[in-house]
Amino acid sequence: MEKKKSQIWSIPNLLSCVRLALIPVFVGIYLRAESAADYRMAAAVILLSGLTDALDGFIARRFDMVTELGKALDPVADKLTQAAILICLMFRYPAMAALVAILVVRDLFMGINGLILLRRGKKLDGAKWFGKVSTAVFYVSTFVLILVPELPAAVVSALMVLVGFFLSLSFVLYFPLFVKMYRDSASEKQRSEKQ
Repeated sequence: MEKKKSQIWSIPNLLSCVRLALIPVFVGIYLRAESAADYRMAAAVILLSGLTDALDGFIARRFDMVTELGKALDPVADKLTQAAILICLMFRYPAMAALVAILVVRDLFMGINGLILLRRGKKLDGAKWFGKVSTAVFYVSTFVLILVPELPAAVVSALMVLVGFFLSLSFVLYFPLFVKMYRDSASEKQRSEKQ
């Protein structure tokens, strides 16, 4: 019982909870922002969220504090933070709605298929390089958009295209991995039925 409690209240899990708590803080600051200082404060919240994300992963791996709860909390905090950022930016840049659509489609696809495959005993072995690159590009680009609200329209468009490209690329590259897991699952089922 004590071990389970310590796993729940581990430092990485608490850091994931901090990231979840920072989402409404960011939303509140960004949507009420009127001055450059307000936007800097909103950007600082996102920077803090990113630092806690990196720290949470480092501590979990370095000190063997990886838990099942942490494996669930971390991606949930990531997805909700990304969604909050895009939705907030959409109020300033309406074209951001296209990125919201890509993010929702990608994450619903991965979430639903991930659950189906998990029930069949299959799961992805952590984030792939293209997923990590996509996330890094997302955070750097959106951080700049939050920090510097008066960017020229051409720069805003370029950053949005960049984020959209990498979100789409990660979706396209994850797709065959899920197809392969479904095939492996079907092959294993056939083998077990023959035995």
